[in-house]
Amino acid sequence: MPRVAAFGEVMMRLQVPGYETLAQGSRLEYSFSGSGVNVTAALSRYGYNGALITTLPETPVGEAAMAYLRKLGVDTSLIRRGGKQLGMYFLENGFGARPGRVTYTDRLGSSFNTADAENYDMAALASRVDVLHLCGITLAMNDGVRQQMKRLAAEVKSAGGTVVFDCNYRPALWGEDGYAKARPHVEELLGLADLVLMNEKDAQYILGVVTGEYDRITQLKQAIPAVAERFGIRTAAGTHREINADNTHSLTGYIYHQGTFRFSRKLTFPVYDRIGAGDAFASAIIHGELQQYPQQQTVDMAAAAAMLAHTIPGDTALFTESEVLRALSDRSLDVER
Repeated sequence: MPRVAAFGEVMMRLQVPGYETLAQGSRLEYSFSGSGVNVTAALSRYGYNGALITTLPETPVGEAAMAYLRKLGVDTSLIRRGGKQLGMYFLENGFGARPGRVTYTDRLGSSFNTADAENYDMAALASRVDVLHLCGITLAMNDGVRQQMKRLAAEVKSAGGTVVFDCNYRPALWGEDGYAKARPHVEELLGLADLVLMNEKDAQYILGVVTGEYDRITQLKQAIPAVAERFGIRTAAGTHREINADNTHSLTGYIYHQGTFRFSRKLTFPVYDRIGAGDAFASAIIHGELQQYPQQQTVDMAAAAAMLAHTIPGDTALFTESEVLRALSDRSLDVER
Protein backbone atom coordinates (compact mmCIF):
# COMPACT_ATOMS: atom_id res chain seq x y z
CA MET A 1 0.00 0.00 0.00
CA PRO A 2 1.22 3.54 -0.69
CA ARG A 3 2.67 5.48 2.21
CA VAL A 4 0.63 8.63 2.87
CA ALA A 5 2.10 11.46 4.92
CA ALA A 6 0.73 14.82 6.04
CA PHE A 7 2.75 17.90 6.93
CA GLY A 8 1.03 19.96 9.60
CA GLU A 9 0.55 21.03 13.16
CA VAL A 10 -0.75 18.98 16.06
CA MET A 11 -3.05 21.00 18.29
CA MET A 12 -4.61 20.38 21.66
CA ARG A 13 -8.39 20.69 21.47
CA LEU A 14 -9.98 21.99 24.67
CA GLN A 15 -13.73 21.47 24.53
CA VAL A 16 -16.46 22.74 26.80
CA PRO A 17 -18.66 19.69 27.53
CA GLY A 18 -22.19 19.70 26.18
CA TYR A 19 -23.53 22.96 24.81
CA GLU A 20 -22.25 25.36 27.45
CA THR A 21 -20.20 28.41 26.49
CA LEU A 22 -16.75 29.12 27.90
CA ALA A 23 -18.31 31.76 30.13
CA GLN A 24 -20.75 29.23 31.57
CA GLY A 25 -18.58 26.14 31.86
CA SER A 26 -16.00 25.22 34.48
CA ARG A 27 -14.52 22.06 32.89
CA LEU A 28 -12.63 21.32 29.67
CA GLU A 29 -12.02 17.99 27.93
CA TYR A 30 -8.81 17.73 25.92
CA SER A 31 -7.71 15.74 22.91
CA PHE A 32 -5.19 16.24 20.09
CA SER A 33 -6.00 16.96 16.49
CA GLY A 34 -5.13 18.86 13.34
CA SER A 35 -5.95 18.33 9.68
CA GLY A 36 -2.88 16.16 9.14
CA VAL A 37 -3.71 14.09 12.21
CA ASN A 38 -7.26 13.52 11.02
CA VAL A 39 -6.26 12.54 7.49
CA THR A 40 -3.43 10.16 8.40
CA ALA A 41 -5.47 8.50 11.15
CA ALA A 42 -8.43 8.00 8.82
CA LEU A 43 -6.23 6.58 6.07
CA SER A 44 -4.61 4.18 8.53
CA ARG A 45 -8.11 2.72 9.03
CA TYR A 46 -8.37 2.28 5.27
CA GLY A 47 -5.21 0.17 5.38
CA TYR A 48 -2.46 2.66 4.56
CA ASN A 49 0.66 3.65 6.44
CA GLY A 50 -0.42 7.13 7.55
CA ALA A 51 2.54 9.16 8.80
CA LEU A 52 2.66 12.67 10.25
CA ILE A 53 5.50 15.11 9.54
CA THR A 54 5.55 17.70 12.31
CA THR A 55 7.47 19.01 15.32
CA LEU A 56 6.26 18.39 18.88
CA PRO A 57 7.61 19.98 22.07
CA GLU A 58 9.87 18.02 24.36
CA THR A 59 7.47 18.38 27.28
CA PRO A 60 4.90 16.16 29.02
CA VAL A 61 2.27 17.73 26.76
CA GLY A 62 4.32 16.71 23.73
CA GLU A 63 4.60 13.17 25.11
CA ALA A 64 0.83 13.06 25.64
CA ALA A 65 0.29 14.16 22.03
CA MET A 66 2.70 11.47 20.81
CA ALA A 67 0.87 8.78 22.78
CA TYR A 68 -2.49 9.99 21.45
CA LEU A 69 -1.25 9.82 17.84
CA ARG A 70 -0.03 6.26 18.33
CA LYS A 71 -3.44 5.33 19.74
CA LEU A 72 -5.01 6.71 16.56
CA GLY A 73 -2.78 4.48 14.45
CA VAL A 74 -0.64 7.33 13.10
CA ASP A 75 2.98 6.51 12.18
CA THR A 76 5.08 8.83 14.37
CA SER A 77 8.50 7.90 12.95
CA LEU A 78 8.77 11.12 10.91
CA ILE A 79 7.98 13.45 13.84
CA ARG A 80 10.73 15.75 15.08
CA ARG A 81 11.01 17.05 18.65
CA GLY A 82 11.90 20.56 19.77
CA GLY A 83 10.56 23.75 21.28
CA LYS A 84 8.27 24.06 24.28
CA GLN A 85 4.75 24.90 23.07
CA LEU A 86 1.82 23.10 21.49
CA GLY A 87 -0.87 24.99 19.58
CA MET A 88 -4.28 24.95 21.30
CA TYR A 89 -7.84 25.89 20.53
CA PHE A 90 -11.04 26.10 22.54
CA LEU A 91 -14.26 24.66 21.13
CA GLU A 92 -17.78 25.65 22.12
CA ASN A 93 -20.55 23.57 20.56
CA GLY A 94 -23.30 25.51 18.83
CA PHE A 95 -26.99 24.80 19.15
CA GLY A 96 -29.92 26.15 17.14
CA ALA A 97 -29.38 29.79 16.22
CA ARG A 98 -26.06 29.91 18.11
CA PRO A 99 -23.17 28.68 15.94
CA GLY A 100 -20.24 26.69 17.23
CA ARG A 101 -17.14 28.73 18.01
CA VAL A 102 -13.42 27.99 17.80
CA THR A 103 -10.94 30.25 19.63
CA TYR A 104 -7.24 29.75 18.89
CA THR A 105 -4.43 30.46 21.31
CA ASP A 106 -1.10 31.94 20.17
CA ARG A 107 -0.36 29.25 17.60
CA LEU A 108 2.52 31.17 16.06
CA GLY A 109 4.65 30.31 19.10
CA SER A 110 4.16 26.55 18.81
CA SER A 111 6.99 24.10 18.22
CA PHE A 112 5.73 23.40 14.71
CA ASN A 113 5.39 27.03 13.68
CA THR A 114 8.79 28.06 15.06
CA ALA A 115 10.77 25.07 13.73
CA ASP A 116 13.66 25.96 11.42
CA ALA A 117 13.71 24.55 7.89
CA GLU A 118 16.87 22.63 8.88
CA ASN A 119 14.68 20.64 11.27
CA TYR A 120 13.46 18.62 8.27
CA ASP A 121 15.53 16.76 5.70
CA MET A 122 13.07 17.37 2.87
CA ALA A 123 14.74 15.12 0.30
CA ALA A 124 14.95 12.22 2.77
CA LEU A 125 11.31 12.72 3.78
CA ALA A 126 10.20 12.80 0.14
CA SER A 127 11.95 9.49 -0.51
CA ARG A 128 9.74 7.88 2.15
CA VAL A 129 6.43 9.38 0.98
CA ASP A 130 4.21 8.27 -1.89
CA VAL A 131 1.38 10.73 -1.22
CA LEU A 132 1.76 14.06 0.60
CA HIS A 133 -1.24 15.89 2.13
CA LEU A 134 -1.02 19.65 2.70
CA CYS A 135 -3.65 21.96 4.16
CA GLY A 136 -4.50 25.65 3.78
CA ILE A 137 -4.76 25.98 7.56
CA THR A 138 -1.05 25.23 7.77
CA LEU A 139 -0.38 27.56 4.85
CA ALA A 140 -1.89 30.45 6.85
CA MET A 141 0.69 30.27 9.65
CA ASN A 142 3.86 32.15 8.63
CA ASP A 143 6.35 32.51 5.81
CA GLY A 144 8.72 29.94 7.32
CA VAL A 145 6.07 27.23 7.36
CA ARG A 146 4.89 28.21 3.88
CA GLN A 147 8.40 27.79 2.48
CA GLN A 148 8.71 24.39 4.18
CA MET A 149 5.40 23.26 2.63
CA LYS A 150 6.40 24.37 -0.85
CA ARG A 151 9.83 22.80 -0.64
CA LEU A 152 8.48 19.48 0.63
CA ALA A 153 5.78 19.43 -2.08
CA ALA A 154 8.40 20.11 -4.76
CA GLU A 155 10.64 17.34 -3.41
CA VAL A 156 7.75 14.84 -3.38
CA LYS A 157 6.81 15.76 -6.96
CA SER A 158 10.44 15.45 -8.04
CA ALA A 159 10.60 11.99 -6.47
CA GLY A 160 7.51 10.89 -8.43
CA GLY A 161 5.00 11.19 -5.59
CA THR A 162 1.49 12.63 -5.48
CA VAL A 163 0.63 15.95 -3.82
CA VAL A 164 -2.80 16.58 -2.28
CA PHE A 165 -3.72 20.15 -1.33
CA ASP A 166 -6.83 21.07 0.67
CA CYS A 167 -7.46 24.82 0.27
CA ASN A 168 -9.26 24.97 3.63
CA TYR A 169 -9.32 28.78 3.79
CA ARG A 170 -9.91 30.20 7.28
CA PRO A 171 -10.55 33.99 7.36
CA ALA A 172 -9.57 34.28 11.04
CA LEU A 173 -6.10 32.90 10.30
CA TRP A 174 -5.25 35.10 7.30
CA GLY A 175 -6.57 38.34 8.82
CA GLU A 176 -7.35 41.57 6.98
CA ASP A 177 -7.12 41.33 3.17
CA GLY A 178 -6.76 37.60 3.71
CA TYR A 179 -7.76 36.53 0.20
CA ALA A 180 -5.10 38.77 -1.36
CA LYS A 181 -2.48 37.48 1.11
CA ALA A 182 -3.38 33.85 0.47
CA ARG A 183 -3.59 34.01 -3.31
CA PRO A 184 0.09 33.75 -4.36
CA HIS A 185 0.76 30.95 -1.88
CA VAL A 186 -2.36 29.00 -2.84
CA GLU A 187 -1.50 29.41 -6.51
CA GLU A 188 2.00 28.05 -5.96
CA LEU A 189 0.70 24.95 -4.18
CA LEU A 190 -2.03 24.42 -6.77
CA GLY A 191 0.74 24.34 -9.38
CA LEU A 192 2.34 21.45 -7.47
CA ALA A 193 -0.87 19.57 -6.62
CA ASP A 194 -2.34 16.52 -8.33
CA LEU A 195 -5.48 16.29 -6.19
CA VAL A 196 -7.16 19.41 -4.79
CA LEU A 197 -9.96 19.85 -2.24
CA MET A 198 -11.83 23.09 -2.93
CA ASN A 199 -15.18 24.59 -3.89
CA GLU A 200 -16.36 27.46 -6.06
CA LYS A 201 -15.97 29.98 -3.22
CA ASP A 202 -12.25 29.23 -3.03
CA ALA A 203 -11.95 29.72 -6.78
CA GLN A 204 -13.91 32.97 -6.72
CA TYR A 205 -12.48 34.68 -3.65
CA ILE A 206 -8.91 33.39 -3.49
CA LEU A 207 -8.10 32.96 -7.18
CA GLY A 208 -10.40 35.61 -8.64
CA VAL A 209 -12.20 33.22 -11.00
CA VAL A 210 -15.24 35.01 -12.42
CA THR A 211 -18.57 33.18 -12.48
CA GLY A 212 -22.03 34.46 -13.30
CA GLU A 213 -24.79 35.14 -10.79
CA TYR A 214 -26.02 31.57 -10.81
CA ASP A 215 -26.75 28.92 -8.21
CA ARG A 216 -23.77 27.31 -6.48
CA ILE A 217 -23.74 24.14 -8.61
CA THR A 218 -23.64 26.16 -11.82
CA GLN A 219 -20.88 28.34 -10.41
CA LEU A 220 -18.99 25.19 -9.40
CA LYS A 221 -19.29 23.80 -12.93
CA GLN A 222 -17.82 27.03 -14.28
CA ALA A 223 -15.06 27.57 -11.74
CA ILE A 224 -13.53 24.15 -11.11
CA PRO A 225 -12.73 23.24 -14.76
CA ALA A 226 -11.10 26.65 -15.17
CA VAL A 227 -8.90 26.08 -12.11
CA ALA A 228 -8.05 22.51 -13.12
CA GLU A 229 -6.99 23.58 -16.61
CA ARG A 230 -4.99 26.57 -15.39
CA PHE A 231 -2.96 24.62 -12.85
CA GLY A 232 -2.89 21.17 -14.45
CA ILE A 233 -4.86 19.56 -11.63
CA ARG A 234 -5.83 15.94 -12.24
CA THR A 235 -8.72 15.72 -9.78
CA ALA A 236 -10.69 18.20 -7.66
CA ALA A 237 -13.30 17.46 -5.02
CA GLY A 238 -15.29 19.19 -2.32
CA THR A 239 -18.63 19.58 -0.56
CA HIS A 240 -21.64 21.84 -0.31
CA ARG A 241 -23.27 22.13 3.12
CA GLU A 242 -26.75 23.34 4.03
CA ILE A 243 -27.92 23.96 7.59
CA ASN A 244 -31.62 23.22 7.91
CA ALA A 245 -34.30 24.81 10.09
CA ASP A 246 -34.55 21.67 12.25
CA ASN A 247 -30.81 21.86 13.09
CA THR A 248 -29.94 18.99 10.76
CA HIS A 249 -27.28 19.46 8.10
CA SER A 250 -27.34 18.39 4.46
CA LEU A 251 -24.17 17.57 2.56
CA THR A 252 -23.51 16.99 -1.14
CA GLY A 253 -20.09 15.96 -2.39
CA TYR A 254 -18.60 16.44 -5.85
CA ILE A 255 -15.58 15.14 -7.72
CA TYR A 256 -14.21 16.49 -11.00
CA HIS A 257 -11.87 14.30 -13.02
CA GLN A 258 -10.71 14.71 -16.61
CA GLY A 259 -13.58 16.97 -17.61
CA THR A 260 -16.40 15.13 -15.86
CA PHE A 261 -18.32 15.96 -12.68
CA ARG A 262 -19.86 13.37 -10.40
CA PHE A 263 -22.08 14.32 -7.44
CA SER A 264 -23.13 12.31 -4.42
CA ARG A 265 -26.76 12.28 -3.42
CA LYS A 266 -27.66 14.82 -0.77
CA LEU A 267 -27.27 13.33 2.71
CA THR A 268 -29.23 14.86 5.58
CA PHE A 269 -28.37 14.03 9.18
CA PRO A 270 -28.28 15.32 12.77
CA VAL A 271 -24.97 16.71 14.02
CA TYR A 272 -23.12 15.65 17.14
CA ASP A 273 -19.74 17.25 16.32
CA ARG A 274 -18.93 18.76 12.91
CA ILE A 275 -15.21 19.54 13.41
CA GLY A 276 -13.07 17.34 11.17
CA ALA A 277 -15.81 16.33 8.71
CA GLY A 278 -13.95 17.93 5.81
CA ASP A 279 -10.88 15.86 6.64
CA ALA A 280 -12.99 12.69 6.67
CA PHE A 281 -14.28 13.61 3.20
CA ALA A 282 -10.76 14.32 1.95
CA SER A 283 -9.42 11.04 3.34
CA ALA A 284 -12.05 9.00 1.53
CA ILE A 285 -11.39 10.88 -1.71
CA ILE A 286 -7.67 10.09 -1.39
CA HIS A 287 -8.50 6.45 -0.68
CA GLY A 288 -10.83 6.18 -3.68
CA GLU A 289 -8.28 7.77 -5.98
CA LEU A 290 -5.46 5.51 -4.79
CA GLN A 291 -7.65 2.45 -5.25
CA GLN A 292 -8.77 3.73 -8.68
CA TYR A 293 -12.41 3.32 -7.77
CA PRO A 294 -15.01 4.70 -10.19
CA GLN A 295 -15.52 8.41 -9.55
CA GLN A 296 -19.14 7.96 -8.50
CA GLN A 297 -18.18 5.33 -5.95
CA THR A 298 -15.42 7.56 -4.57
CA VAL A 299 -17.60 10.65 -4.09
CA ASP A 300 -20.47 8.63 -2.60
CA MET A 301 -18.09 7.01 -0.14
CA ALA A 302 -16.50 10.36 0.75
CA ALA A 303 -19.88 11.99 1.44
CA ALA A 304 -20.85 9.06 3.65
CA ALA A 305 -17.54 9.32 5.53
CA ALA A 306 -18.17 13.03 6.14
CA MET A 307 -21.67 12.23 7.37
CA LEU A 308 -20.34 9.64 9.79
CA ALA A 309 -17.75 12.13 11.07
CA HIS A 310 -20.63 14.30 12.31
CA THR A 311 -21.84 11.47 14.56
CA ILE A 312 -18.81 11.14 16.85
CA PRO A 313 -17.13 13.42 19.40
CA GLY A 314 -13.68 14.71 18.53
CA ASP A 315 -12.02 15.79 15.31
CA THR A 316 -10.77 12.43 14.09
CA ALA A 317 -13.13 10.02 12.35
CA LEU A 318 -11.93 6.42 12.57
CA PHE A 319 -14.06 4.26 10.30
CA THR A 320 -13.19 1.31 8.08
CA GLU A 321 -14.29 1.22 4.47
CA SER A 322 -16.95 -1.38 5.26
CA GLU A 323 -18.43 0.89 7.95
CA VAL A 324 -18.54 3.81 5.53
CA LEU A 325 -20.17 1.71 2.81
CA ARG A 326 -22.72 0.43 5.32
CA ALA A 327 -23.72 4.03 6.02
CA LEU A 328 -24.61 4.42 2.34
CA SER A 329 -27.35 1.80 2.62
CA ASP A 330 -30.88 3.06 3.13
CA ARG A 331 -31.84 0.47 5.70
CA SER A 332 -32.53 1.68 9.23
CA LEU A 333 -29.81 0.82 11.67
CA ASP A 334 -30.35 -1.01 14.93
CA VAL A 335 -27.80 -2.23 17.43
CA GLU A 336 -25.28 -4.57 15.81
CA ARG A 337 -25.12 -7.82 17.73
